[in-house]
Amino acid sequence: MRNPDGEGRPFVGEGLVLVGEGRLFDGVGLVVGVGVRATAAETELLELVRRTLAGAGLPADAVRALATLTGKGGHPAVRAAAAALGVPVAEYPAEALAAVRVPNPSGTVGEAVGTVSVAEAAALAATGGGELLVPKRKTASATAAVARTPHHRNAGERP
Repeated sequence: MRNPDGEGRPFVGEGLVLVGEGRLFDGVGLVVGVGVRATAAETELLELVRRTLAGAGLPADAVRALATLTGKGGHPAVRAAAAALGVPVAEYPAEALAAVRVPNPSGTVGEAVGTVSVAEAAALAATGGGELLVPKRKTASATAAVARTPHHRNAGERP
């Protein structure tokens, strides 16, 4: 999508993001899908998320939530990244993530956690039909991907 301010970075757009237990964020937003191994250092994920956003020219203040596999939201690296960004964490069961089509599935991840994608699938699941802006990026123990919320039309607005 073309950026209306004429700058080279992608246009974030506006939309709705369903996160956690039915909470809605209305307006411009990004969701960062994240995956972590048990060995991930507390700062590793946050550094990856910041590099991923900066590399794509996306503003960190447009992040509305982190999204991950059920049970990973309590990992110290995920909690630290969410706290630093000031956002909640949405968790999705492996079955829900397995139903999301992703560009970079991993058989290794599938064998380990029951879904071939965590970061990309969680980002897309949390946006409820959004667009994957940044495919997964990895470090030794963490993965991040960024999706944009879908455009939200006002009631009565024609498509």
